[in-house]
Amino acid sequence: MCDGLTVRPATAEDEPAVVALWRECNLVASYNDPAADFRFARAGACSTVLVGELAGRIQGSVMVGHDGHRGWLYYVAAAPDARGLGIGKRMVRAAESWLRERGVGKAQLLVRETNTQVVAFYERLGFETAPRVVMSRWLTSPD
Repeated sequence: MCDGLTVRPATAEDEPAVVALWRECNLVASYNDPAADFRFARAGACSTVLVGELAGRIQGSVMVGHDGHRGWLYYVAAAPDARGLGIGKRMVRAAESWLRERGVGKAQLLVRETNTQVVAFYERLGFETAPRVVMSRWLTSPD
């Protein structure tokens, strides 16, 4: 389906295209700076951003990281004009491989209440709803 898609770690030069993709896919919340998220993930020892490139254009992404026990996927994106080609699935599988290579045995992700249409996609990939209460506290101002 997505023959020719090359998945690779993002470079600093990819930042504008990746941030534009995240915005195009409505993955950016008002309280997140996607460019700062991109740079933070790339700079971390336990995180990265992977991109999927097709015909010289970034068509997919996933930010992946871990805490030594659990892996987390963020900003899973497939360009809207390339949906249905398997790009999202390839990005998730690439993130899972990245985690496995680091000895992390569990992948998790969060879905915003405003983005629940993606739940069926993740279920088809083997993810299931975990009965958890997520609690958070802002350590910095969200604006």
